[in-house]
Amino acid sequence: MPVSAKNVYIFLGPELGKKQDVIDVIKEKLSKSSVPEEFNYYAGETPVSEISDTLLNISLFSDSRIVYIKNAELIKKKDEIELLSSCVENMEEKTVLILLSDELKITAGLEDAVLKNSSKNNKQIFYEMFEKEKHEWLKQFFRRNGFNIDRDCANTILELVENNTDALKRECSKLMIFLQKDANREITSEEIEKWLSHNREESAFVLFSRIAVGDLSKSLESISVMLAAKQSAQSILAGLAWCFRKLYDYLTLLEEGNGNNSFELKKIGLSSPKAKDDYAAAANRYDFESVESCLALTAEYDMLLRSPVAVMENILMDRYILKIIKNG
Repeated sequence: MPVSAKNVYIFLGPELGKKQDVIDVIKEKLSKSSVPEEFNYYAGETPVSEISDTLLNISLFSDSRIVYIKNAELIKKKDEIELLSSCVENMEEKTVLILLSDELKITAGLEDAVLKNSSKNNKQIFYEMFEKEKHEWLKQFFRRNGFNIDRDCANTILELVENNTDALKRECSKLMIFLQKDANREITSEEIEKWLSHNREESAFVLFSRIAVGDLSKSLESISVMLAAKQSAQSILAGLAWCFRKLYDYLTLLEEGNGNNSFELKKIGLSSPKAKDDYAAAANRYDFESVESCLALTAEYDMLLRSPVAVMENILMDRYILKIIKNG
């Protein structure tokens, strides 16, 4: 049966939490008849021909399925686009295809091909929240769970946690385990920093602090501890990419002569003394060109870790750290 308008989606942008909320709604609708099978593929790693087999084959275990193609911005070749377009036209009614990308757009030809029989509303862009939205989101999240935080607390959280609602929800839920629940008591930023640091003894942000000062030994130690604790290498790389993007913003402030401007520093999420020290140290080792090189290197190793050589995860991550430190 040809695909109907509800079966193909394109979800773009860096806001992972809101993106996941929409995906959960799609899964919930499918689950009313049966639990859908889920297939995850990464463009650039898995051939489109293999993905097409999954889209067209009949499931043996469930009446429905969801096929995710991540890094969809990498699908650019004409033959790949034509193959996906053909699959979309011929896949089963209860097969859902979701193209995902952290970027704000994918190849126009791909978008036109997969959405030609679907509603334009099936494409959504999930932008990163503005600073005001992040503060309000945190305030409401804590309030719903019986806590009360002020702006300084929110700033501290945003300095220590990757700024998308998925990561914020996960880390703040852990944080609440340590805080005394009392909606009438103002939680202090010192408490937040203490417990987040305790709860995240080794994290991408701790690792960045060590990279910032060029401490190779401690950086390799951090990687080893995090991988041993079953933190995914991809999440570590995502956290470091976020830090390097913020470092780029900090270098821009320095270039404009605003490196000591508290207001401008707060605008990019740097207000605590620890965060300022970390980024000042990093700015002594990295310039604009080397930050761009680090971001490209992070994307390269993210792809490598999703390839068949991912069994060498520890070795790959050690090599990555060596190159990142050398870039400084």
